[in-house]
Amino acid sequence: MKRFLLASLASTMLVPAAAQASGFYVGDQSAKELARGFAGGAVAADDPSTIYYNPAGMTELGQVDLSSTAALLWVHSHERDTGSTRTVPGVPTAIPTGGNSGGNPFSQPTLVPSGFGVFRVNDSPVWLGLGISSAYAAKDRYDPGFFGRYDSTKSDVKTVDITPSIGIRLSDNVSIGASAIIEQVDIKLRNALPNASPLQPDGQLAVSGDDMSFGWDVGILARAGAARIGANYRSHIKHELNGKYEVTGLLAPLAAGNLGSFATAPLDLADIATVSLEYGVGKRARIMATGKWFNWSRFEQIAITPVLTGATQVSTQNYKDSWSGAVGAEYDLSPSLTLRAGGMYETTPTIDEYRDTRVPDGDRTWATAGASFRPNHHMEVSIGYAHVFVKDEPVNRVSGFYEGTPAAITAITRATSTNSADVLSTSVRFRL
Repeated sequence: MKRFLLASLASTMLVPAAAQASGFYVGDQSAKELARGFAGGAVAADDPSTIYYNPAGMTELGQVDLSSTAALLWVHSHERDTGSTRTVPGVPTAIPTGGNSGGNPFSQPTLVPSGFGVFRVNDSPVWLGLGISSAYAAKDRYDPGFFGRYDSTKSDVKTVDITPSIGIRLSDNVSIGASAIIEQVDIKLRNALPNASPLQPDGQLAVSGDDMSFGWDVGILARAGAARIGANYRSHIKHELNGKYEVTGLLAPLAAGNLGSFATAPLDLADIATVSLEYGVGKRARIMATGKWFNWSRFEQIAITPVLTGATQVSTQNYKDSWSGAVGAEYDLSPSLTLRAGGMYETTPTIDEYRDTRVPDGDRTWATAGASFRPNHHMEVSIGYAHVFVKDEPVNRVSGFYEGTPAAITAITRATSTNSADVLSTSVRFRL
């Protein structure tokens, strides 16, 4: 039971929506960035969301600059059973798990909001900023009777990042910036537990946890004529989750396993490095490119310590480093209207041996477009749209229950995961 709890908690911490970036990182904090396929990244510096992508970019803004973004995600997800089974104590042959496809587990649509504010300190070379965003977020729930119910039935992950920031213009061509990251994470999950007989209804396991922790972010922006380069590094953030788990619905001979307890578990999030290029600064037409690297290989395992036992258990994850590459362009059709388009390709950090229905992740290709309209100097409204193509990937997750007892059960969830997504983002900006 403890091993299964650990595996469940670990996977819930890493639930992705198909519309998010590498693994479960949320990149959409700006309609402009979405529209150009995130190619602006660490170099665009054309609204206050630069706090999130590269705080050095604040030095390209005016005296006071505010923006608010609302992104809506429609995720289309389907799990196809390819032979999921469970064992029965005393029976030598595994039997089919049975059940339905679980339906589309993602809420339609999912809202991801963010907001940023920047102001210049008098006429000095110093800009200060504050951002509120969600770096990681997902919510899914499978239909009752899902064939993968012993792997997952419900997940809810929320993070809130508060980022006080500073940007300093060192010269006309070079700026630096830094942010402190204050991150709150809240997690809830649920999945079914098999009873000894397949004729008995399933039990349930519910797990929750939360934590607040800290990280940092640094960046640089440099210009040479019409060309500009930006680089940014976001530190890893280490959480120590505190929460509880509850087991209910187990029947004889497993009824003694029904219990509730507090538990702790560490969560070490990846650090991220970004390099971006732009050509055409100050011109009507601009092209951009961004490369991003995610240090997911640090996430090799996760350990949980139930308070009732004090015995730490380990679940292997073996994530691999992932990366993304993006290109985009924008054109000022008039002083009040700018058009954008772009694309991005990114790899998944999950590997076949450990992928599950909580993280049915795959390599993604983004196709994006959008525009900005400025009715006057003080206001700008931007819109961005993306369609996300996600590569089909196999799920082959082995879960052990009640190991070391006569009632030991092994459930194997075998599936093919098919996903795609649509994202619509709107930003409103006010400046002085």
